[in-house]
Amino acid sequence: MALLSSDTALLIIDVQNDFCPPYHNKDGSISEPGALAVAGANEILGPINMLSALCEKQGVPVIATQDWHPRNHCSFSSTHAAPGEEQGIWPDHCVQGTKGADFHPELNLNPIRLIVRKGFRPYLDSYSAFFENDRCTPTGLEFYLKGLGVSKIVVTGLATDYCVKYSALDARRLGFEVMIVSDAVRGVDYPAGSLQKALVELETAGVSFIDSAEII
Repeated sequence: MALLSSDTALLIIDVQNDFCPPYHNKDGSISEPGALAVAGANEILGPINMLSALCEKQGVPVIATQDWHPRNHCSFSSTHAAPGEEQGIWPDHCVQGTKGADFHPELNLNPIRLIVRKGFRPYLDSYSAFFENDRCTPTGLEFYLKGLGVSKIVVTGLATDYCVKYSALDARRLGFEVMIVSDAVRGVDYPAGSLQKALVELETAGVSFIDSAEII
């Protein structure tokens, strides 16, 4: 319980349909797999919802990020890059206004105070919750959290080796204490080995790993 003190915030990274495998809808049907589905992503909904409900009860701010790409975004492999520009490596995903960009229907949105949409510039991707991939264009999240007196961030979501990693590393660089909830994140491991590499980078940067049971 001490981990969820008044100087703490819970960060939920990109728990969106396009990052999730098929799941059961309320009508009993099974959803289509997300365009960039992360294995085991559906399993993190339970821990995240329990943590966010506890945060709401304790008055701890909960923030969610949402990939919000325009069509023909620079990160898409389908986008024809201009000469001299790097073409994207990802399938089209989380396109603005589509079901793929929606949050997973089982994610409890009630405790969420702020949604940070990122990657909405056609020419610039954004893995981190704090900065675009140019490493200098801020999303505004740093100022929001520091304005609330937050110094400690608990991170959950998708994917460990990309948006979770970059968000956690940027948070450390900005002076926050950072904890990643091990059973509330999943990695894509693309290319192979990227997940293990990310874990080493995070530990080297001083990011700690905890289990949701240590908080709840």
